[in-house]
Amino acid sequence: MARVVWHVPVTTTATGSTTALRLFRTRDGRRCAVGFSSPEDLAALLGPDQVHTELGEPALRALTTPLGIDALVLDPRLVAPPVPTPAAGPTPAPTAQLQHR
Repeated sequence: MARVVWHVPVTTTATGSTTALRLFRTRDGRRCAVGFSSPEDLAALLGPDQVHTELGEPALRALTTPLGIDALVLDPRLVAPPVPTPAAGPTPAPTAQLQHR
C-alpha cells in the first residue's frame, strides 16, 4: 500500500533551528491543521515561499490532538468576503477562512 503524504505548512525561526506547524481556523472559528496533496497546491494557496514538511495523517493527528485540535483539512481553498465596490464605502479588514474542496 502506498504511503499517503500530506504537504503541511510550517513556520521556522530565522536560523531554521525550530519548526512549528502553521495552524488555521475553519469557517466556524475552530482551530485546524491543513495539508495539501502536492507542493504545487500548497504554493498556489499560501505562496511559493511557504515552508512545508511532509507528514502522514497519523503523524499530523498525533501532533495536533494534544493541542485540542481534531479538525484536519485536506486541500483547503481560501474563502474571503466579497470585495466591495469603491462606492460601497470603506474597505473592511480582510478575513481569511479555509474551506474543504
